[in-house]
Amino acid sequence: MVAELERRYPPAWAEDWDRVGLVLGEPGALVRRVLCVVDVVPETVAEALDAGVDMIVAHHPLLLRGVSSVAPTTFKGRIVHQLIRSDVALYVAHTNADVADPGVSDALAARFGLTGLRPLHRPAPGSPAHGGGRGIGRVGELPEPMTLAELTRHAAAVLPATAWGVRAAGDPGRMVRTLAVSGGSGDSFLADATAAGVDAFLTADLRHHPAGEHLAAGGPALLDAAHWATERPWLDDLAALLREATGVETLVSDLDTDPWTVHAAPPAADDKEPDREG
Repeated sequence: MVAELERRYPPAWAEDWDRVGLVLGEPGALVRRVLCVVDVVPETVAEALDAGVDMIVAHHPLLLRGVSSVAPTTFKGRIVHQLIRSDVALYVAHTNADVADPGVSDALAARFGLTGLRPLHRPAPGSPAHGGGRGIGRVGELPEPMTLAELTRHAAAVLPATAWGVRAAGDPGRMVRTLAVSGGSGDSFLADATAAGVDAFLTADLRHHPAGEHLAAGGPALLDAAHWATERPWLDDLAALLREATGVETLVSDLDTDPWTVHAAPPAADDKEPDREG
């Protein structure tokens, strides 16, 4: 199983700061059932244990920063202890899966039916991931042009549902024909979206000042979805890949691990109570 994952998503393709590969488990252990998740959190671990899997394949690292202890006094330490006691392996494919072709953003682009795909941000020449159509994000053509307002509603319909939903920045009536997408946090690629000449860029975790400055400089319209929702589509591709290549039973977690759980829109003008004179 590890060999197949590393063939498809070589660890050398990951960013220097990233932590990918086998986290827990014996490399030679037999794997019969796998659960694919975006986040390794108590809820997805409980799901894995209830399903009796032998391995979790996750997108986000459980242990991204160095630790001096995995004592079960923290939720991450408890997860490590739970998985070891239950003989469940943990494997992470993060930025090496982001940059792969096909990878995380290809699955996101497929939700919108984008065609003529090309990378949004290509790896630097000489880096292990350079070439072969690899890169962060994808740029493509929508099947039919739509306004930014229409595209925002469409995005909310085709992406996994979250309380966060989808918000957009720009003229609601702007026509969108070309769309850039990037799974996960994407405001470091705003300049790439501008350079690509797209009409709109959909990603997650956009911040106030970078987004405002991008629009003021004439950049493409922006759509901001929940981080989890932009990466969950890849799990289906991952599960299909592992099922076809290894014959193991592969499950996909649909647990919404987006931390934002409540959303309230302001009332429409017609719904507001009329001003009352004393």
